Amino acid sequence: MKKLMFAVVSGLLALTVSACGTGTDQAASTSGAKKYVFGTDATYPPFEFEKDGKYVGIDIDLINAIAKEEGFEVEIKPMDFKGIIPAVQAKQLDGAIAGISINDKRKEILDFSEPYYQAGLSLVVREDNTTINGEADLAGKTIAIKKGTTGATFADELGQKYGATVKYFDDSPSMFQEVQNGNADVTIEDYPVISYKITVDPASKLKIVGDRLNGDHYGIAVLKGNKELQDKLNSGLKKLKENGKYDEIINTYLSTKK
Repeated sequence: MKKLMFAVVSGLLALTVSACGTGTDQAASTSGAKKYVFGTDATYPPFEFEKDGKYVGIDIDLINAIAKEEGFEVEIKPMDFKGIIPAVQAKQLDGAIAGISINDKRKEILDFSEPYYQAGLSLVVREDNTTINGEADLAGKTIAIKKGTTGATFADELGQKYGATVKYFDDSPSMFQEVQNGNADVTIEDYPVISYKITVDPASKLKIVGDRLNGDHYGIAVLKGNKELQDKLNSGLKKLKENGKYDEIINTYLSTKK
């Protein structure tokens, strides 16, 4: 597990922020601009990960670019994915950008920006596995999955449908390791994430099998009713897509836009 830490963009000194979901109570940065704290899962490349002591990835670059367009400051708070949504609800975070799939259950408790990426879940096995080629082959198998994710919900459904055992983990590396070590037969991960991992790490000895299981879209989450921040996010996203910066960010980490 990576140690929880705070990283403040634009070279600003770290501030103690009591994050809340309303703009009127929001702390200001030293520049006078409004400052928002966003939670993320820093073990989720290519969307967010640590490199050379800094947090990088599609989501990190995207929220910083939106902030620049809309004139606010951002503080990134890495944490376990399963704790991100509760932290937004508790007003410990203003928002979250962590490859969060938009679904009806989450929309009951959070508001989202417009979708910014279409992902979709895929089955992932060891590269020497020839027995699993699709979900129909999961009968009696063991599925490793990260807690609190859309993949976990899907794994639960597949487990009930095919009589598979589901094992839960706090982070993606542990989930992958379980499959690599042969302690689980398969995992479920967002297609761009696992595709990126296999491309940059051939030693992972993993492969994608079958068709995508769904067509999830990612969105930036905010506290329910925080229309001010939601509008800023949507406005910034629109500007980035119009001026080409969105494509530039995506293509920095992935070869084609989804």
